[in-house]
Amino acid sequence: MSKFKGLLLTEGMHGMISQVEGLAKALDVDFTHHKVELNSFWKLIPPKFTPISKLTFKNFDTDDFDIIISCGRKSVIPSIYLKKNSHKKVCNIHIQDPKVSLNNFDYVIAPEHDGLIGKNVLSTKGAIHYLTQEEIDNNKDYLIEKLDKHKSHLVLILGGPNKYYDYTNQSLSKIFDQIKKIQEENKLQTIVIPSMRTPHKTIELANDYFGKEHLVIKNIDKKAYLSGLSLAKYIIVTCDSSSMISEAALTGKPIYIANISPKRNDTRFQKFRNLFRELNITRNLGESFENWNYQKLDETNRVAKIIKERISQ
Repeated sequence: MSKFKGLLLTEGMHGMISQVEGLAKALDVDFTHHKVELNSFWKLIPPKFTPISKLTFKNFDTDDFDIIISCGRKSVIPSIYLKKNSHKKVCNIHIQDPKVSLNNFDYVIAPEHDGLIGKNVLSTKGAIHYLTQEEIDNNKDYLIEKLDKHKSHLVLILGGPNKYYDYTNQSLSKIFDQIKKIQEENKLQTIVIPSMRTPHKTIELANDYFGKEHLVIKNIDKKAYLSGLSLAKYIIVTCDSSSMISEAALTGKPIYIANISPKRNDTRFQKFRNLFRELNITRNLGESFENWNYQKLDETNRVAKIIKERISQ
């Protein structure tokens, strides 16, 4: 697979980049990444009503490629067009439901809770991602000097508001109060790690709660994230990000979900969380606080192995 060249297409959002780059690395593909931009009113039109034409998206320079890995609505049409108009055989893989005929792709990778069915569909438990156990292990020492070596560590991973959840001071304070009680009862030191979606005011509120005796990372720091996952005895993740929960499941460590009341129907998130609960990966913050184990979840490499085997046939 190392001889293959890959073209990655996304809308530039971190969650999408994590998925396409994670799969490309697992496939051992040399890749270039392009942020897709649609032309004029095609930005507003669903893919199923958009013609397979290069006029619908802004042109970008593409090198010779063997595999296209796309993620997100805007990347659907460019992926189909480039495959159909290539001078050679190209394998195209789309991550998430493309909302068009699945026959336009060689493989479609979608979370099991989406309920997508097809001969070329590879269902995953949660989201695939770019994290590897090796990366986590290699960054273990990054935060050690800032921590109390005599305490075990609880890592709180913060997402951010989206169309389903608001990050109000009231909802966050409820979560932070629960964590303060847990850390006091179990003599834990908390590490707070924000994501790209975490508002500055949320980080400041976390600092007010935990800044003195605990560690609050105030900037986006991948090494701190990896180190925290490695050092954690327990992990707490806010409910708004299936990607971060999936990443944390690579550790095999107890994961508690910090729930926030939704502002609209969040059935899809609920299905994902129910699946992870059934797999004994997660429990809800507020339940009895205890330690447990489960098989580490590495869906990225599992799916990559299937694709490698099929391509080589």
